[in-house]
Amino acid sequence: QVTLVESGGGLVQAGASLRLSCAASGRTFSRSAMGWFRQAPGKERELLAAISWSSGSTYYTDSVKGRFTISRVNAKNTVYLQMNSLKPEDTAVYYCAKGNTPVIITSTSGFDSWGQGTQVTVSS
Repeated sequence: QVTLVESGGGLVQAGASLRLSCAASGRTFSRSAMGWFRQAPGKERELLAAISWSSGSTYYTDSVKGRFTISRVNAKNTVYLQMNSLKPEDTAVYYCAKGNTPVIITSTSGFDSWGQGTQVTVSS
């Protein structure tokens, strides 16, 4: 069983940066891909970024490419999402998720544990 706890969300102005952190407990963290999702009101949860167990591969959805960076430190059981040039449309609850394989699967079915989420609000 893995517990994921996100932190780092908040209210910022457009153009600002935030770094989200996700602390994981459990022995499977370093053997699993990790991902960041977000869900805005009235919208489906979407995968933003993912990283393989070794950090050798990353994935970004088009809307965040060049602005967001995912990284992980396996020794700290932590995954990060650096978010730059934030836009009002980035406003959502952001979730960390553990993959069910070491490699990236770019769909919700590729993840089996979720954090409670952290709110990110970007004002214009």
